[in-house]
Amino acid sequence: MATPKYVLMDDRIVPWNEGTVHVDTAAFKFGSAVFEGVRGYWNADQQEMYLFRMAEHMDRLVFSQRFMRYDEIITPEYVTEKTIELIRANGFQGENVHIMTTTYVAGYGGQNVTGPIGLAVTAQERPRTAKITEGISAQVSSWMRVPDNAMPMRAKVNANYQNGRLATLQANADGYDTAILLNSRGKVAEGPGMCFFMVRDGVPITPHTSSDILESITRTTVLQLLEEMGTPAVERDVDRSELVAADEAFFCGTAWEVTPITSIDKLAVGSGDVGPITKRLQERYFDVCHGTTGAHAEWRMPVYGTAKANAAE
Repeated sequence: MATPKYVLMDDRIVPWNEGTVHVDTAAFKFGSAVFEGVRGYWNADQQEMYLFRMAEHMDRLVFSQRFMRYDEIITPEYVTEKTIELIRANGFQGENVHIMTTTYVAGYGGQNVTGPIGLAVTAQERPRTAKITEGISAQVSSWMRVPDNAMPMRAKVNANYQNGRLATLQANADGYDTAILLNSRGKVAEGPGMCFFMVRDGVPITPHTSSDILESITRTTVLQLLEEMGTPAVERDVDRSELVAADEAFFCGTAWEVTPITSIDKLAVGSGDVGPITKRLQERYFDVCHGTTGAHAEWRMPVYGTAKANAAE
């Protein structure tokens, strides 16, 4: 995967190696930063790239900045304009990209500094891996999901993600692909940066947003698509022991898209293969993201403006 040519720093597109911040900033020393991950999906027939649910991601970026009490809120309109400019400058075509937008405290003086605010946007090619089709293994982590009254996970604050990092490192060391975290009540929360779904007796189930999880845009998307597929999901508490009864399971998120889970704690999920509801959901999800269906055109923002009319469903 080639290194991108450019990165956005504040109001300038600069060479990749110049995308730096000072080591004494509050962002570097104390994790005083928030971010959004956005996917750009390439449609070969239309020769167009679509940013998926960009408006919703930018709304959440505003929420996270407000939550962190920034002195300045960088607007969705500005970030969107600069993101499109960056993708065009890099000339991304023919491959999907993953975009990371970070607003950070660029000031010095300690962890309580709230400004000035810097902006950094990176975009890199992100080809799909075999895990999407083959599935992954997960471990129920010994690390507890941080509770809402400690470090609220609704805000995408960089420092929050150390919780998931520890769970991932443990899972990898123990021979798993990733982890499932339980919350302070012992209920299933989510993965390290992605939401969890299971299917039991044909019914998709996912932990409620009060389970110390991110209010995920991909999760919201999946809930709507499952409803449209005729298999609406139930949002409720999930016990650890109930994981053994799952017929199917998957993670979802911007980076993870819809990734099947085929084993948990070395026990096969269902038959150990990717289940039928998960497969149907994947197909529907990718059709919508890539614009190979006319459905939900409002979720797709064109980058190059060369797309023809969306194909009929």
